[in-house]
Amino acid sequence: MTAGTFTPKPGAAPLSRMIAAQTALETRMLLRNGEQLLLTVIIPTLLLVLFSTVDIVETGEDAAVDFLAPGILALAVMSTAFTGQAIATGFERRYGVLKRLGASPLPRWALMSAKTLSVLVTEVLQIALLAAIAFALGWSPQGNPLAVVLLLVLGTAAFSGLGLLMAGTLKAEATLAAANLVFLLLLVGGGVIVPLEKFPDAVQSVLALLPIAALSDGLRDVLQHGSGIPWGDIGILAVWAVLGLGAAAKFFRWE
Repeated sequence: MTAGTFTPKPGAAPLSRMIAAQTALETRMLLRNGEQLLLTVIIPTLLLVLFSTVDIVETGEDAAVDFLAPGILALAVMSTAFTGQAIATGFERRYGVLKRLGASPLPRWALMSAKTLSVLVTEVLQIALLAAIAFALGWSPQGNPLAVVLLLVLGTAAFSGLGLLMAGTLKAEATLAAANLVFLLLLVGGGVIVPLEKFPDAVQSVLALLPIAALSDGLRDVLQHGSGIPWGDIGILAVWAVLGLGAAAKFFRWE
């Protein structure tokens, strides 16, 4: 036994380990929150089953589930990356959690990275569950899986930026109300369940520029119609991602 065998060696863990641990913590907190599960799992599942089995909305000549499944996948991304993340982060900011984490060895950019990775992990679980239910309802997807992944990643980036921007600039109560209101408005007017063609022409052109509409239409073009990469929708999502993440990075307040 040599001198210094039991000498403490204080110091921060490797950055990759800190990010992984924070990601696991953020994911567990999200999955344990009943309100978040309602938004991320229960509501999308109920909408998929209800509108696929009951003839309420005219969805075209194809099976209803073929039209609805891509839109519900887009809704799942929005509910996790935008609504859920905005509400959770807003209250963490209010209660001083973010301030304390910001003073820890974990860099602030790494904390945001962990939150984003947590969103991606949750989305994988959401998509797996919703896809299994859709297949049970007779879903027959087509198209290039890489195009689907690209749309989902860009959609996640766009909604995550907007959610963090809201959480970092508004009070927690205002974030709670605004995030839920936006969720409901985009559910109705974003092409998730009601086709954009049902709206007046002037309104269609505006709604088509929304990130939820671009994600829904892009996924639908690929999964329902077997189209190639929908560059127009990808371009819209990319613009929203750059604007949202850029604004969040600039205006986010930690206290």
